Amino acid sequence: MEGRDNEEKGPEAEEGRNYCRGLSKSAQKKLLKQQKWEAKKAEKKALEKEQKKREGERKRKEWEERLASVSEEERGKLIESRKSLRKERMEQRSEERERNTERLSRAKECGQKIVIDLEFSHLMTPAEINSLVQQIMYCYAVNKRCREPGHLWLTGCKGEMGTQLKRLPGFDNWIIEKEDRSYMEALEDEKQNLVYLTADSENVVDDLDSSKIYIVGGLVDRNRWKGITMKKAEEQGIQTAKLPIANYLNMSSSQVLTVNQVIEILLKFLETKNWKDSFFQVIPQRKRCQADSEQSQQVKGGENGIDSEEKNDQFESKKQCAQDSTSQAPSHD
Repeated sequence: MEGRDNEEKGPEAEEGRNYCRGLSKSAQKKLLKQQKWEAKKAEKKALEKEQKKREGERKRKEWEERLASVSEEERGKLIESRKSLRKERMEQRSEERERNTERLSRAKECGQKIVIDLEFSHLMTPAEINSLVQQIMYCYAVNKRCREPGHLWLTGCKGEMGTQLKRLPGFDNWIIEKEDRSYMEALEDEKQNLVYLTADSENVVDDLDSSKIYIVGGLVDRNRWKGITMKKAEEQGIQTAKLPIANYLNMSSSQVLTVNQVIEILLKFLETKNWKDSFFQVIPQRKRCQADSEQSQQVKGGENGIDSEEKNDQFESKKQCAQDSTSQAPSHD
């Protein structure tokens, strides 16, 4: 009861209650469901962390026991062998980072320009802003691994959104365009090439035009703000388009995808030039009808489907992104 009382009296809880009062009953139910999911996710993450800690302790104990069971000469050989293996792994990681840096630097010169519009932070709760920040981190990690990465831009990168992004490990070292200004200001000379991707557009993207700059709205829970990106684009007088999702699969709900899903679909298409494969490899099963889900398992060639693979891949991508970015921190000597 004590923990519950503290939780209810906290400033974040009060902010949450004030926010809920302005929502419809349907929206409140949806928000409650989201909060329960977030709590379950946090609990699962804590459990995985504890399991990882125990596994590390187990391996360390096994190593110590192994060293204690052999002669001093054998012990020296084992230690040297382990040092050599670690050195080899570090060298491989260093080479991979160099390749990633080279690809991303080349993408800034000739890669497909893709903008994430971050001017919606005032419409999101702190939890939603945090969710978007994690999605952006994943976008960068996925782009870094691509054979032909895109030229990513973050515009409107200020306020609470900018603050949260700067807290990410190694964010200052990301090879990505970071703009406090809006895309209209930062890319004012290329307004005629701006294309806002929105599910509300009547125009369907058949291919990605290298001369165009595709904009993805950085907004979590768009169901509360239906049509907001379309309205924004129309008011600014820029082009709009939507991905050809309906041409290849049936969605079990709306065609609204997360930011990282849209970015990954675009990056997949840049590599494969195949919309169908791009959609089936990225869009989770829960967002697709049963027939499409079964078909995607054949495409993926696995029994676990996309959801479990996507979550594991996303976790590893974020982890690798943080590790690589931190290790790339420049010297200020």
